[in-house]
Amino acid sequence: MNASRIRALAVILLMVPWGDPMAWTQLSVDTTHSKAKDRTRVALAHDLPKLDGTHLKASVVEVHYGPGESSPQHSHPCSVVGYVVEGAIRTQVKGDPEAIYKAGEAFYEAPNGIHEVSANASQTQPATFIAYFVCDHDMPLSINVPVPENNYAKEPSR
Repeated sequence: MNASRIRALAVILLMVPWGDPMAWTQLSVDTTHSKAKDRTRVALAHDLPKLDGTHLKASVVEVHYGPGESSPQHSHPCSVVGYVVEGAIRTQVKGDPEAIYKAGEAFYEAPNGIHEVSANASQTQPATFIAYFVCDHDMPLSINVPVPENNYAKEPSR
């Protein structure tokens, strides 16, 4: 995906929170040109949690992982839509199965989910994705979550 296409997608996504929330599912494509269907597609449509809407903020973050790189365990207080631009991303939110998303695929993450895995799925190729955050208030986009120590039950003393 080239830079101008990424910028266009970012601009569209930044406009959505201030428009009709149903716009995601009502996208209209001019089909008078035979190739219009080949130029557009809905990568993801997902309902957002209820927001009060008085302080909406959208942020677009480009994330690069080199071969084998990953992020430490973390959480996002906002809804996140991810779109893989290059390579493949391996992700797992606590309570959900691990998934791999490849270039051209999108995913949704609910607010406050704990990312147990967020990594490049390849040990040899880079990976890039765009994260679109929709926040209700000004807050950090990502919060580190400490990994709990293994506390094995000790046998009671006799």
